[in-house]
Amino acid sequence: MNSGRRRCCLAFVFVGALCGVSFSGEVTIESLLTEMTDYEAVARLPEPAFIVKQASSYDRASKGADDAKGWFANNDWSKFIRSEENQGRVEWVLMDVDGPGAVVRVWFAGTRPKGRVRYYLDGAETPAIDAPACDLIIGTALVGKPLAIENATGGGGNPGGMNLFLPVPYAKHCKMTYGEENAKDPKKPPDQRWYNIEYRTYAPETKVQTFAMKGLESAKAMIENACHTLQFPPPATRKMLREDGMDIQPGIEQKMNLLQTMHTVRQLDLRLKTEKPEDLEQALRSTVLRASFDDEETIWCPVGDFFGCGVGLNSLDSWYRTIDKDGTMTCRWVMPYEKSIQISLLNLGKQKVNAKWKVTMGDSKWDERSMHFHANWRHQYPIPTRPFSDWNYITITGKGVYMGDSLALFNPVTDWWGEGDEKIFRDGEAFPSHFGTGTEDYYCYAWGSTQLFQSPFANQIRCDGPGNKGHTTITRTRMLDRITFTQSLRFDMEIWHWKDCKVGYSVATYWYALPGATSNRGPAPEDAAAPIVQLQNSPKYKIAGAIECEKMDVVAKAEGCKIETQTGDALPNGKWSNEAQLFVRANKIGDFIELRAPVSETAPQKVTLYATKSWDYGVLRFTINGKAAEKECDMFNAQAVASGPIELGVFEPKDGQMTIRVEVAGSNPAAKGTKAFFGLDCIVLSK
Repeated sequence: MNSGRRRCCLAFVFVGALCGVSFSGEVTIESLLTEMTDYEAVARLPEPAFIVKQASSYDRASKGADDAKGWFANNDWSKFIRSEENQGRVEWVLMDVDGPGAVVRVWFAGTRPKGRVRYYLDGAETPAIDAPACDLIIGTALVGKPLAIENATGGGGNPGGMNLFLPVPYAKHCKMTYGEENAKDPKKPPDQRWYNIEYRTYAPETKVQTFAMKGLESAKAMIENACHTLQFPPPATRKMLREDGMDIQPGIEQKMNLLQTMHTVRQLDLRLKTEKPEDLEQALRSTVLRASFDDEETIWCPVGDFFGCGVGLNSLDSWYRTIDKDGTMTCRWVMPYEKSIQISLLNLGKQKVNAKWKVTMGDSKWDERSMHFHANWRHQYPIPTRPFSDWNYITITGKGVYMGDSLALFNPVTDWWGEGDEKIFRDGEAFPSHFGTGTEDYYCYAWGSTQLFQSPFANQIRCDGPGNKGHTTITRTRMLDRITFTQSLRFDMEIWHWKDCKVGYSVATYWYALPGATSNRGPAPEDAAAPIVQLQNSPKYKIAGAIECEKMDVVAKAEGCKIETQTGDALPNGKWSNEAQLFVRANKIGDFIELRAPVSETAPQKVTLYATKSWDYGVLRFTINGKAAEKECDMFNAQAVASGPIELGVFEPKDGQMTIRVEVAGSNPAAKGTKAFFGLDCIVLSK
């Protein structure tokens, strides 16, 4: 999304947002679309009431925390409910639930899906929706962006996180399936298919109009309006605007001058400045936003985490929050109160902070469905990644709705930190009704991608690199998929890292609740005041004289070969030079790539290859400038390890180049998967 474009479209969007269909006692696609773009709706207990649950491909070995091995099991792909035959074809069931209800979010990932997703509603034998997975979830089969959106483009030709936010209501029952008609073995589950589906269940007496393609066509104008509104959030309506600027000395708390009689905060804008620009990152953490509504403190959160930018000032463009490049941070959480309000800024840092703030206020009527807004914060560093553990975001007691979170984390290595699954327990559940398939999946992207992305309900706005090293900030907020609870909610996220190391997590959580609700996340002044942990500047490991394969020109490759750069700073027996390798997803014997590097020498050169061996790697044949190496190399090993130096022979440069052809010549019987993958680290030339 684009903040500049937003400003020139505000008038259109505001008018459009008011043209929806109000709730008339029946849940329809129109009522759900109206709700999706209504800031006021989330601040009130929903009517009609609903429960949000999740169907996912989580590892079914996870049955309870008393079995640590199973609880942290990670084979969380292609775990379908069952297979069945429909109209002569084999389909794999993703979810099968009774209504009345509505599917409100579908997330899908894996190797590029070749099959179709089908929705069977109210027991019908013919699907109400039947479309290729990619066309449906990130294409335009039903809707366009941002209701169907890919977050962080995938590597190797595979899509990134595929998200469909189009609501699909049903009166009695919903079954979703996935099927690949041209599968080699129809009775074998399709491989590498991850899915998370979130759905609402309403009380049995709730009237719901079941989705139909005809109804989708009649709602076309509303869909277009919703897509536009989500990309260009409307300005807050107001009766009063309060704004001021203030210098806040270290250790001082200053209140904002607000009228008590307006009863609703509709928008909060804040901009911080420090005398030295390099101090701003720390100031965003050590300056705390505090707020009390009706004499209950419901917000205690560092301002950077509250607005979603995490560590440092990072641009954010989302439905509830915006952070502009000029440093203005905006939140559009509606915050109602009955009698009193107090908002203040507390400077826990060592430097003076200048704050310019603006509060847009409106009027509203407080009643039995009105809720207070909460924002809490937790920080911990260091957190050991072994043994695997559940890290509690928050535990809430009361009645309300969970709206989302922002996670700012520190990772000291390039390896992926986010295999951990979310586990969300509502109202004392023995087993979580939300059990995910990975942290990045929860945040609506995939593959541990380092790409930054912006979308209405999920964003990755910082990822330092190389790889996943350094600081990362990701955030997810909810609308139709907000999680209701009547007694309690517990949100745990697994700490599941590829490497044994120590990480840091800081999370801001956002929720609404009736007065009197409490949580286990109170003020944490020592954590907010602590210096932000930073990477130690250490040079990358590099093999002397290395020509890095990931930086060489790929001049030819077999059709279907997927090539990507993998990063990491450690293998059990060594490191990759430059902490990266060229990873080739070959599919069969005969697949190849050709790499080319310039050579300054004209005399014959001895070529030494450094590569990787692993459990799904093939036997390789090498040809350099048309001359075959003397021997083939078996790159199989039960775990990923550095190959060490492999002497390929002496070869003469040609036209100032070394062209290396790497071909899959066979496979080790013990290898798994395609038995044809391979990884190339670097080559070294010597006389």
